[in-house]
Amino acid sequence: MSQPRSIRVPILTRVEGEGALNIRLRGTHIEQVELNIYEPPRFFEALLQGRPIEDVADITSRICGICPIAYQVTAVQALESILGIRIPEPIAALRRLVYCAEWIESHVLHIHLLHAPDFFDCHSAIELAKKFPDEVKRGLRLKQLGNRILEVLGGRAIHPINIAIGGFYRLPKPNELNALIPELQKALHDAIDAARWLGKLSFPDFTAPYQYVSLVASDRYPIESGQIAIAMDQTIGIELYETHFQEVQVPHSTALQSKRILANGASTEYFVGPLARLYYNQERLGPQAKKLADELRFDARLCNPFQSILARAIEVVYAFEEALRIVADLHAGSLAGLAPQVPYEPQAGLGVSATEAPRGLIFHRYQIDHSGHVELAKIVPPTSQNQARIEADLRVLLEQIHRDSDPSIALACERLVRCYDPCISCSTHFLKVKIQRE
Repeated sequence: MSQPRSIRVPILTRVEGEGALNIRLRGTHIEQVELNIYEPPRFFEALLQGRPIEDVADITSRICGICPIAYQVTAVQALESILGIRIPEPIAALRRLVYCAEWIESHVLHIHLLHAPDFFDCHSAIELAKKFPDEVKRGLRLKQLGNRILEVLGGRAIHPINIAIGGFYRLPKPNELNALIPELQKALHDAIDAARWLGKLSFPDFTAPYQYVSLVASDRYPIESGQIAIAMDQTIGIELYETHFQEVQVPHSTALQSKRILANGASTEYFVGPLARLYYNQERLGPQAKKLADELRFDARLCNPFQSILARAIEVVYAFEEALRIVADLHAGSLAGLAPQVPYEPQAGLGVSATEAPRGLIFHRYQIDHSGHVELAKIVPPTSQNQARIEADLRVLLEQIHRDSDPSIALACERLVRCYDPCISCSTHFLKVKIQRE
């Protein structure tokens, strides 16, 4: 019988949050792969119960300091669907703009400080900055502009406070938007250069049979609205999300895992995030982002998670391109005399919404009573939806590398998990690696 072999990495670095990964091997057979998320649940859904609906956006923004806009916009849109609110187009454009800012700051942070070091054999962003000081400084400038837009529209960069049911509490002044135009123009060129830098990377030979899930929209690259694509030829309305997807509890995780329910009643893991968005929507990118994707010969159909860093870089270019378009369109004074919020009266009902957070699809459902208080809330973050797919990917990887040394296996597993940019605080935290061989 093969001698037991155990590998343990105390903590996975360069991800948001903490947890553990347990792997059990018997000879060449992979017996167990568990993404062990063990930190206590944070009970945000329970915290919302009984609170007035006006509190929901501020509370949900505390779920994550990196992607608070995703939680706020998804929440207020679900509540607006109950209240029958239709926000004016300029307000909708501002919401899309602030969402672009979140994509920028989140993607750029992950690319330059968390993920890129893996491709240059660096243990940290500090080591990467020593090798590529200009590239890392450029990335920090791009992130700073994303934060700046969040400050203009959200009131502050971390846990913004300006998004409200029916619009915003305060609209930006024309000079605040106008001042962004030259900065956005320069940043767009810098983002293209950053993507070209990453386009020279060599990616590991890896592929898996992914079930991609993403929003799709007929007229634009999806961010804050759309239908849900579950196959290239099949989309569903957001209201049918819970018919096709189900959260399940697994013993090794305090965070729920999501599975897609198939037509025959079976369930399977699925993949959300930038690769999924580009798989369904690459033709809907803006002109410069689409030209860049073609130049880099990017193809999400390759199903290689290591190329997610390039997918994020392309989306950063799109986000700057789209932000510049929105600001230019609003430059003509379409906000003049516009009320920041649509008035409303509380009423009972149930509403849902789904948007595309930087890490992928996010779903909210709320039940409110006639006085405008939350009775029930359900929030499904993207990292929870990717958990099962991460475990499946690790199995694919281990089939290739199980004969390697223990340190090599641990490092390869860490690098694969980082491809997903897991936001573990959203789902409830992450990651130590433990491999046991028997």
